[in-house]
Amino acid sequence: MNGIDLGPRINDALTDRDAESRTRALRALLLRPVLRAQSDGELFRQVRRHADQLREWFQRETGWRLVVEAQTVRLQVSSVPRGATALGVAERHPARARKADPPFTRRRYVLLCLALAVLERSDAQVALGRLAEDVVLAARQPGLESVEFTLGNREERSDLVAAIRLLLQHGVLVRVAGDEESYAAGHGDALYDLDRRVLATMLSTTHSPALVEAGLGPDPDIAAIEEALHEPPPAYTDEETNRQLRHAVSRRLLMDPVVYYDELPDAERAYLLNQRVPLTRRLCEATGLIAELRAEGIALVDPDDQLTDLRMPEQGTDGHATLLVAEHLAARGATPAGDLRRLLRRLAREHASYWRKSTRDPGADHSLLDEALARLAGLGLIRVTGPADDLLIEPLPALQRFKVTAPTIQTRKTR
Repeated sequence: MNGIDLGPRINDALTDRDAESRTRALRALLLRPVLRAQSDGELFRQVRRHADQLREWFQRETGWRLVVEAQTVRLQVSSVPRGATALGVAERHPARARKADPPFTRRRYVLLCLALAVLERSDAQVALGRLAEDVVLAARQPGLESVEFTLGNREERSDLVAAIRLLLQHGVLVRVAGDEESYAAGHGDALYDLDRRVLATMLSTTHSPALVEAGLGPDPDIAAIEEALHEPPPAYTDEETNRQLRHAVSRRLLMDPVVYYDELPDAERAYLLNQRVPLTRRLCEATGLIAELRAEGIALVDPDDQLTDLRMPEQGTDGHATLLVAEHLAARGATPAGDLRRLLRRLAREHASYWRKSTRDPGADHSLLDEALARLAGLGLIRVTGPADDLLIEPLPALQRFKVTAPTIQTRKTR
């Protein structure tokens, strides 16, 4: 009797397992561009194992640089939101040190940058109080007159603590003693080890700050500086032009919940329309995302709901209310905010057995609608226009995926 040759089957199984491991590693980097051996164990080891292939894939498809070191992995993600929808999405995804923390304000972003600058000159071990004093001095630089930071009250200390917690999350700082809460309350301090290898990877730009500064005119605004930091280098050949276009549209497809053709620059729109099938196939094969192609644009949808901080649909009162508002907008079109508030008051009565009790309190419709609109705009599904007291909510094409149609009932034919 001849034995069964299991070799090909074993090779296929090993190849499939290797591909799944590589996909998990790639998705982990898209979700968290900084991974550390100390805190991210298995994911970190997977990225290290597939480092060469991942580095090549990110460089080819997005132009992003993957830095792999003994204890740290950093994906140098850079992207500037362009177009009304992308800007609306970006405004609704502020940084948070922890999920339940308040969103970052402009001042917290400035303090984060100042803290990073101060840490560049710090010792290997630094106390929060000393770091704060140096940040106060740095905040007095010319050009930062609008940022008042004196450590004079708990609110200001809490803003700095929010920035510090983000650095702790990324591993730039490692807490040795104390805690941030007691510092914010004004009766304690904290001591950190500084990881300079992680600190050195925090700045992610296409050009160095010195090169950007040399090319800008006098008194540039923050938008011009950010644009210049991420502006692609000049292209001298057709191949370089195509590579830059591929990087630009791939970044948007991976970073934005939906990309609408009419919001792309002419060259990027023409490239994406011509390459959408092979391009989305490559991105989906590597990431496990599913491409939803429509006449108006493309969305890469995650069937596992992992690569997003906003889920739709989602359980709970706010999630259900948002879904019902989405269905209403998909069916009715542009709707004033006042009509949606009346809709939510009615829905709160109809779903009283399931929704939280406070949704029937006077004025609860305002907070319900604010939450629903923030979620829908954050996913690129609606556009909010008009003055604050007379908002108009306009559905965007991708919202049609939540439109409910009447079921078609077919009767069985008799023979």
